[in-house]
Amino acid sequence: MDETVKIKPGHPADPTATREDNIRLGMILMIISVFVAPMIDVFSKLAAVTLPPAEISAFRFLFQTVLMLPLVLWRGTFWQISWRQTRLHVLRGVILSVSMICFVTALRAMALADAIAIFFVEPIILTVLGGLFLKEKIGWRRYAACAVGFGGALLIIRPSFDHLGWVALLPVVCAFGIAVFALMTRILAHREDPWTMQLQTAFWGGICCLIILLLGDGTGSAHFDPIWPDAAGLAKCLGVGMAATISGMFAVYAYRDAPASTLAPLQYFEIVCATFFGWSIFGDFPDALTWLGIAIIIASGLFILWRERQVARRLAREEPLVNP
Repeated sequence: MDETVKIKPGHPADPTATREDNIRLGMILMIISVFVAPMIDVFSKLAAVTLPPAEISAFRFLFQTVLMLPLVLWRGTFWQISWRQTRLHVLRGVILSVSMICFVTALRAMALADAIAIFFVEPIILTVLGGLFLKEKIGWRRYAACAVGFGGALLIIRPSFDHLGWVALLPVVCAFGIAVFALMTRILAHREDPWTMQLQTAFWGGICCLIILLLGDGTGSAHFDPIWPDAAGLAKCLGVGMAATISGMFAVYAYRDAPASTLAPLQYFEIVCATFFGWSIFGDFPDALTWLGIAIIIASGLFILWRERQVARRLAREEPLVNP
């Protein structure tokens, strides 16, 4: 007689139910993360009225370092930091700091939703870079979707470029930098603790920004010459750092509970949140052409993610045949 206990589907002891609960929790955490993420840019845009972008970015990384250090110490992973990869971490910090300065500079002149929508060509750029440098197999369909996504970005960029000039291209520069940053993160993620990686990124990003401010001191540049912040400016910079840390923490735990392929589409919810905050705080609301560009970017990104999942499933089915 088989005395194995039969667990009904959905029962708390059912491992399938537990897995589904974890995925559901991961999705909730990611939604919270992308809801908080636009607040980084809201506080940055508010602070940029009086402070140079390089200084705002420096404060962001400073506050992130201060907030992350106790958490890393509490988790006991601080002493696991590997200095063998320091050059790569320094490079990641430099890339991220330059990307943030570019984006904050864009926010001084552009609507929040427009800048973030243009920035969301980053997954498209990452797909292309993954094919070029990581030798990931990218079919013609995904390359075509990348081209369509860039076309959507141009719909948003063109009116802004006619009005603002080169500043309208800065979100694209930021997207390219973040894509390179993500590519390096993929390389390091399998051998480094994600919390210590975030701490090192914030530390080296802050050092880079301080060097830029030191070089810009006395130049009179609106972007790089530091200004002593008042209490309001300091509070806004603190808001930038806190929002970045909270959003990053929720994202880390989201990816712990749910697969990246499940969470990636939820990141586009950030555009919706940014539109809401931009309208409610700054009175900016995208026009019809911008909405069309946003729709094209989102559709292209979702198609790329769908194709990646299709290819991954096909390879998973073929693997047992290749390696019996």
